[in-house]
Amino acid sequence: MAQAAILTADPAPTAATVIDLGHLKRMAFGDSSLEHELLQLFDRQAEILIARMRASDAAVVATLAHTLKGSAAGIGARNVERAAAAAELAAARSPAELGAALKFLAKAADEARALIAAMQLQDE
Repeated sequence: MAQAAILTADPAPTAATVIDLGHLKRMAFGDSSLEHELLQLFDRQAEILIARMRASDAAVVATLAHTLKGSAAGIGARNVERAAAAAELAAARSPAELGAALKFLAKAADEARALIAAMQLQDE
């Protein structure tokens, strides 16, 4: 039942929970071009992995969610990281829990991808 608490932990995402820019800056050693590249890679990876998760069985979902969790941690995408961890755990449970976890993960990833897009527009 701790799973439900993870899935509803952040009802109103903030920019800091969507992507922690301070963390990203530290991970990129203050190199703004590397930050930009990491965000672009995460954006593409999130899109691909979410699509694959939707079309895969639970064992594959667990593996893909684990991968996305690590990528999200790397750029400071806290909500995606938490949602991917929840999906990874839900994969070992019921299909209903997995479906709810994937929906939550997709929403968190969409929020992160939207922020990345907005940041890229600002850079132009």
